[in-house]
Amino acid sequence: MTGYQPGPIALLGSGETAAAGGRVFETLARDLPRGFRAAILETPAGFELNSERVAGRIATFAQLRLNSYAAQVDVIRARRRGTPLSPDDPAVTAPLLRAQMIFAGPGSPTYTVRQLSGALAWERVRAAHALGAALIFASAGAIAIGRYALPVYEIYKAGHDLRWHAGLDLLGPFGLNLAVVSHWNNTEGGAELDTRYCFMGKDRFDELARLLPPDATIVGIDEHTALTIDLAGARAAVLGQGRITVIRDGRELTFSDGESFALGLLGPFRPAEPLASLPAETVAEALAARNPADEPAPDEVLALANARQAARIARDWARADQLRNKIEALGWQVQDTPDGPSLTPEAGGR
Repeated sequence: MTGYQPGPIALLGSGETAAAGGRVFETLARDLPRGFRAAILETPAGFELNSERVAGRIATFAQLRLNSYAAQVDVIRARRRGTPLSPDDPAVTAPLLRAQMIFAGPGSPTYTVRQLSGALAWERVRAAHALGAALIFASAGAIAIGRYALPVYEIYKAGHDLRWHAGLDLLGPFGLNLAVVSHWNNTEGGAELDTRYCFMGKDRFDELARLLPPDATIVGIDEHTALTIDLAGARAAVLGQGRITVIRDGRELTFSDGESFALGLLGPFRPAEPLASLPAETVAEALAARNPADEPAPDEVLALANARQAARIARDWARADQLRNKIEALGWQVQDTPDGPSLTPEAGGR
């Protein structure tokens, strides 16, 4: 499948409804068409009794921060497999197909993996991303997308033996074997308890690091800090208050706000065609959702098209060109036909 490239990815250590999260939402929105669709995936907190409130709070925050982009934010209530709100339910997960920004955040990393691994929701997230959608993963969501996921609750709360859990491995096809660790600089334990490294503390985390295979890369993300990943440009950049720590081949490097580096620093990065590993039916559904055959143009676009037609009749070509640019900025193409202007949504743009 050609003509598409995967969208950007942001990994956020924490602060999805704080200034850092707002900055991530707005940064990724700049390259999306006005009026784009965003989706908040409820799954990571689906085991919590207030998961609807957790996801709703994030959706409200995103809607406010994306107001200037006229974005529409949907909550995807995919909570638990085998229930009416299942990540395998086609109706529950349908908005993911047309979403151009998808967020998954706080909750449990291992629960996220269990509910999404092989699920229809995850297939649709990956298809949307392959067709250009921006992905934002915060806290538990960020941990879950690595090849190796840290079982935070099991170790910190239940005293399980130190181990890594198989993750969703979103970046594995690109040659990156990551262990993403959010809350890297956590200080909730104060002077009495070391809660750095996502509540593991130095001694436990040193042992956990030794349990990883030699080709793994640890990406530590401070709270209120994000790592943005541009797969098309093979670059990563840091946004936020803290730092990003990269541990690979016995070396530890740190990067602060505004700094960037080549993705090769995270491992043997290679371009990949993510659509090739997805079911053909999911790809077809995602393409159809992004390129609806008979999608009516909104009133704002129709008004601009009519004004442009009037400018053309008056031979005011400069005005006509200005109006065409406004129409395209809203994600539509206008073609002049003997019967008048014809409007079609841009491929991948609605």
